[in-house]
Amino acid sequence: MQPEPVDVVVIGAGQAGLSAAYHLRRRGFSPLSSTDAPGGTFVVLDADAAPGGAWQHRWGSLVMGTVNGIHELPGAPVPPADPASPAREVLPDYFAAYEERFDLRVRRPVQVRAVRRADDDPRGRLLVETDAGTWAARYVINATGTWRRPFWPTVPGADTFRGRQLHVHDYVDAAEFAGERVIIVGAGISAVQLLEEISHVADTFWVTRHEVTWDATEFDTAARIAAIAGVEERVRRGEPPGSVISVTGQHRTPWSEAARERGVLVRHPMFTAIEPDGVRMPDGTFERADAILWATGFRADIRHLAPLHLRTASGGVRVENGRSTDEPRLFLIGYGPSQSTVGANRAGRDAVRAIVAEERAAHPTSAAAMSATEPAIAAY
Repeated sequence: MQPEPVDVVVIGAGQAGLSAAYHLRRRGFSPLSSTDAPGGTFVVLDADAAPGGAWQHRWGSLVMGTVNGIHELPGAPVPPADPASPAREVLPDYFAAYEERFDLRVRRPVQVRAVRRADDDPRGRLLVETDAGTWAARYVINATGTWRRPFWPTVPGADTFRGRQLHVHDYVDAAEFAGERVIIVGAGISAVQLLEEISHVADTFWVTRHEVTWDATEFDTAARIAAIAGVEERVRRGEPPGSVISVTGQHRTPWSEAARERGVLVRHPMFTAIEPDGVRMPDGTFERADAILWATGFRADIRHLAPLHLRTASGGVRVENGRSTDEPRLFLIGYGPSQSTVGANRAGRDAVRAIVAEERAAHPTSAAAMSATEPAIAAY
């Protein structure tokens, strides 16, 4: 079967992908299935069976009143919600309504297997190969985020542990640990939130690889923007993005303060080995455990980009202003400095701006069509 030509393929329908799709619509691009597409075409591919991005997979106790990092999608505010409502119910509904309102026609579930160059022409097409066919795109906006790639550190003896090991990716509810001794690994917001939650029903023991730096300032929008800037230089050099926490330090939150007041916010150094019934600490002491919860973050889900050979010796991809330095037809958003919800919105907009500017310079006739249709989205 011949690849289907399209101007832009957006991979992923989380915050970053929907932001890009919105701005493509706003600039006159139309979903590939449209009968009239004067400003160009796009298609959004999503691996999930339903709208909502990673939010639909979060644990039930993550409610709207305590969820970290909510930011509205462009052009549509998050609807009012009971602070006690689970984020995994409210936000997928919001995403679904958004897709319908702006007629984004997301195709799902579609698994992207590989992105490769069609030929040696630097202005040629990129082939996006999936389990639902192949698209030949002039540009690819990769917005796959990190949720599908939980990071598990390598620790000697991990395969000998007789208890349960799970990543925060698979966490459901504190009740499953009732009466147990749970070691929680990680220095991020999720680790602290789940420490506070699980400590109500279990004996918890919190470990981190490094001392936790607590920042007394509120982790507001300004702080998040500063964190984004802190990661930018790393991805420009082609280094792995690293975590936002490594740049900002930990900020006080309602759950960190609640854990502190109850005496459970006690950090211990990272263990050196895992044994059948617990872990061995750096000083040689043994800590018994029924379960180990790894709140150790995620890595960029970009394995499908491997055929483009973009990884540097440092293990990252060189990205500047949301665009691959070594493959300019590829944009990576929700990656590195744009991995927060604030950054993802901005990155989606900027990627589309760059595409439109390039198209206007190369094809002045089609640029007129883009300009003519740009206000249409306001009617939605």
